[in-house]
Amino acid sequence: METLLKDLLLIFGLAAGVLLLCYRLNLATTVGLLLTGVLVGPNGFGLISATHEVEILAEIGVVLLLFTIGVEFSLQSLLRIKTYVIFGGALQVLLTTLFSFSISRQLGLPFGAAVFVGFLVSLSSTAIVLRVIQQRAEIESPYGQTALAILIFQDIIVIPMMLLIPLLSGTAGRGQEPVAQLVLKAALLILLALAGAKWIVPQALYQIARTRSRELFMLSILVICFAAAFLTSKLGLSLALGAFMAGLIISETEFSSETLGNIIPFRDVFTSLFFISIGMLLDIKFLVLHPGQVALIAFVLMLSKSLIVCLVVLSMGFPIRTGILTGLALCQVGEFSFVLFLKGAQYGLLEAEFYQLFLTVSIITMGVTPFGIAFAPRIADLVSKWPLPRKLKLGFSEATKAMTSRKRQKRKDHLVIVGFGLNGRNLARAAKAAAIPYVIIEMNPRMVSRNRSLNRRTSKTPGSPSS
Repeated sequence: METLLKDLLLIFGLAAGVLLLCYRLNLATTVGLLLTGVLVGPNGFGLISATHEVEILAEIGVVLLLFTIGVEFSLQSLLRIKTYVIFGGALQVLLTTLFSFSISRQLGLPFGAAVFVGFLVSLSSTAIVLRVIQQRAEIESPYGQTALAILIFQDIIVIPMMLLIPLLSGTAGRGQEPVAQLVLKAALLILLALAGAKWIVPQALYQIARTRSRELFMLSILVICFAAAFLTSKLGLSLALGAFMAGLIISETEFSSETLGNIIPFRDVFTSLFFISIGMLLDIKFLVLHPGQVALIAFVLMLSKSLIVCLVVLSMGFPIRTGILTGLALCQVGEFSFVLFLKGAQYGLLEAEFYQLFLTVSIITMGVTPFGIAFAPRIADLVSKWPLPRKLKLGFSEATKAMTSRKRQKRKDHLVIVGFGLNGRNLARAAKAAAIPYVIIEMNPRMVSRNRSLNRRTSKTPGSPSS
């Protein structure tokens, strides 16, 4: 415990200094966290020894990140973009896999290894992309929603990819889970999510909120998040997917904003550890010895993924601007590719020497991602000035309307009534008589439930979304 505490002190202390420097240089925080990992890792100055413990804490960061994304989203929103999840995600993975497969075959890799390389390249970093888009407050934008839809599909498709690894290596046989059983597990997960969203979680959180205990509410939220992640892990799916489903369930309740207010500080700390742990994997010596090779592969990979994603987005009817923004957001290699790579290494699909090359290229693409997302609007504006067909510039109205209609309506020139006691009720009556729009923030869930039936404009706990 003392060793872990010392390592965490070093990590957070150095991270604070590096992030301050990044702020001065106007660099993304993600880049600073990756650089911190490079410095403290075994391939840097080797300042920490409890690397395994840090990696475990980093996994919690991914779980909390996907949980908060789910809370800010909703099941209804997911159903609205189901076409983009299924069609867009499947087409992106298929085209990227085929492109990488063809290149790998030309380089002399066997059939199974070439397909496996396609799997690795097709995945993008959910944690990095969503973190950067969240920081830029663009998760509700058309490109943010499209990127999220494709990332959801990628997180789901990882499981079938892992099941195919023994087949690609020629060692398939015993102990492999049937596809029908995997489909049954996925169906069970969806049913549990729907049941939880409709009956279990809202009632449980209502009873917990009645106690007015912040500690109890916080612990209950963590229990829901980690229980869902544990359940999906036992079903053979990813921890992050379970956390995302838990967030979706809570997003359907009145307590979503209160949940975010409590969980965001924990998320930021643990997610920072995730990015630091990724940086710890980078071997600077390998990068110094092979700078040209790494740079060339990283550039070709990011360019090809950007173009493929852009084509996929255009095929769904979106304007070219949305395609460019989404393409540059998803041009990196994802963290789940590391998991796939280690699984493939156990079956001898790729040579051990390939690991550091793949790892270095992946981390480089992750580090460049924040800059790509920040620079993407300028590229999109430049391309939009080209003499392109009108439909290519504006997209198909049906697809654009379906995605942009998700934006929440923002109130303005309205009252915010904090507390619905005697004075609050009198103020609400006066505002209603004067036709002044208002929202009410109330901590007592029983009062909210009792007054909602009175057909007031908005009666809500801090967890309610503004309408």
